[in-house]
Amino acid sequence: MKVLVACESSEIVKEAFLKRGHDAHSCDLKPGEKGLPNHHQCDVRALLDKGWDMAICFPPCTHLSVSGARWFKDKRQEQEEALHFILELLEAPINKIALENPIGVISTRIRKPDQIIQPWQFGHGETKATCLWLKGLPKLVPTNIVDGREARIHRMPPSPTRGVDRSRTFRGIAEAMSAQWSEE
Repeated sequence: MKVLVACESSEIVKEAFLKRGHDAHSCDLKPGEKGLPNHHQCDVRALLDKGWDMAICFPPCTHLSVSGARWFKDKRQEQEEALHFILELLEAPINKIALENPIGVISTRIRKPDQIIQPWQFGHGETKATCLWLKGLPKLVPTNIVDGREARIHRMPPSPTRGVDRSRTFRGIAEAMSAQWSEE
């Protein structure tokens, strides 16, 4: 299967699909962190019409997440542009699409998510409500429900890499995506 992982520089999800033998590609404005093959450093919109079987999209949540709601009034233009980008991803000519983002304005401005998952459902003892908007894909089934549910991501102290660290996909979720959506 030809898989596009959009807005992913960590290459975690792409790696999970590569391990299952897929022709997986990642795309981000930043270079790939792992140096794996098939990373495109460009605007993903340039690749959306290249015959993908599936796209898994991780668009930036900076102007969309409820955690930044107190600043929404000061960044209306940025939020409109971010929502337009979300629509471009969801309406891409790809039969199977998953779009991931935290709880935010996508739910009220575009549509409610199809599913909300937590890292603790996939082997990571943490909380981080993550919404999935799905097209042509089933909901993810939890693979390893664990205890020790702490809000480590929410409580991360300020740092130069905080935004990148907070947005990194948990390996258990990436593996569930590759295992469960490979069969579709």
